[in-house]
Amino acid sequence: MMNSRTLERGAGVLLPITSLPSPYGIGTFGKAAYEFIDFLKSAGQKYWQVLPMGPTSYGDSPYQSFSAFAGNPYFIDLETLMEEGLLEKWDAEKYFWGDRESYVSYEDVYRNRFRVLRKALESSRHKETEEFETFREENAYWLEDYCLYMACKGQFENESWLLWDADIRFREKEALARYRELLKDEIEFWEFCQYHFFRQWKKLRAYAEEKGIQIIGDIPIYAALDSADVWSHPELFQLDEENLLPKFIAGVPPDAFSDTGQLWGNPLYDWDAMEKDDFVWWRRRIASSRGLYDALRIDHFIGITRYYAVPGGAKDSRTGAYREGPGTKLTDVINEEAGEMKIIAEDLGTVTPEVRKLLKDNGYPGMKVLAFGFDGDPANEHLPHNYRTSNCVAYGGTHDNETLTGLFCDKSDEVLTYLFELLGTRNRDDIVEGLFRQAYGSIADVVVFQAQDVLGLDNSARMNFPSTLGGNWKWRLKKGQLGQEEAGFLRFLVHVYNRY
Repeated sequence: MMNSRTLERGAGVLLPITSLPSPYGIGTFGKAAYEFIDFLKSAGQKYWQVLPMGPTSYGDSPYQSFSAFAGNPYFIDLETLMEEGLLEKWDAEKYFWGDRESYVSYEDVYRNRFRVLRKALESSRHKETEEFETFREENAYWLEDYCLYMACKGQFENESWLLWDADIRFREKEALARYRELLKDEIEFWEFCQYHFFRQWKKLRAYAEEKGIQIIGDIPIYAALDSADVWSHPELFQLDEENLLPKFIAGVPPDAFSDTGQLWGNPLYDWDAMEKDDFVWWRRRIASSRGLYDALRIDHFIGITRYYAVPGGAKDSRTGAYREGPGTKLTDVINEEAGEMKIIAEDLGTVTPEVRKLLKDNGYPGMKVLAFGFDGDPANEHLPHNYRTSNCVAYGGTHDNETLTGLFCDKSDEVLTYLFELLGTRNRDDIVEGLFRQAYGSIADVVVFQAQDVLGLDNSARMNFPSTLGGNWKWRLKKGQLGQEEAGFLRFLVHVYNRY
């Protein structure tokens, strides 16, 4: 009997919303998103995996968001607003959106997007609709705090809430009331953005469901320090009482990506405080995700069993230490709130017996990453012939990896010897297709490849270089770049390896 947490056997493509084509600088929930769903359908795919969809902050990382609940206003499709009579074409076309079709110019998008959305607000009568009132009621837990937080950020020249005046930083009752009145127009704007984000996504997801495409979402395990969540619920995080600065921050110890480890900077949860209120924040977070996705990948899942705590103010993560996480106390809550939504555990890194037991007890599929498999050891757990269970998701690579072409294009024949032996070829041009065949032919229930690898692109299309700022999260599809040839290739693999 199929485990209720098990994903249906199939295949999918990882493509962030930002990477969709559009005429206005960044991917949206518009025409190209619907066309991508059509592409997946024609390619015999069952899954579309996206990256986190929250509003991004400095550095543009989807894993550092101003809110664990809100949506990124960049994804609101301007052409849809034009069709609804809220904008004229010139309202968007008069701005510069970048000069490279294949890359997001975040500076230009940041400078101009909100100007256009404010123009749309001027023509909107959404406040008079029952749909808007229902939206406000259903999202009351986070919406009011998030919109006030964003309005205050504007008031304080986009500084972190830790640099705001003390009365509003500490959320004194009189200050909250005063700023709500002072900034009511700004609050209205941010409500407008969230309303249209969720309205457009709801329609897109319904179209995906109609076409038989399931959407896999993604959430970072931690909240960003500069976020509405930490500002509005400081008692749930390990902050000092005097200044609300983090006592400890998240990261990982030195690993294959960095000799000094990764210092993420997120404040760590006060798990005892969360347990006292029955994990309400997490309950609402998972319930919110259930309304957006068919399956949810939880990034850095291993932090649920034990987490790496680095003292606040540290320059790198080498001074950190591991602490025990909430374990089954949290996964019980996740299961209760997830309902029919499947959970995928990003179990990469140092996987302890406790992590393996937690996955097994909950029936969550873990991850295998083909790009991690070629260290010269035929017993490497990321190689498809070593998968011990079908209840896993096999990735060619993740957003943090080189593309498959980039990973192997400049290696010597000596380094590639085992890869050649595994694939039964010495022709470099056959490597990427061979890796697709390895994954598709495995016992893994689900196989997911990045769109860049479907296209065979080199590292100029890489999404992210961990522990670096600048140049990340920018790659985009060009219009028509994924076409019949790529759909035919994927459909062929789906047929050969029975992934319908």
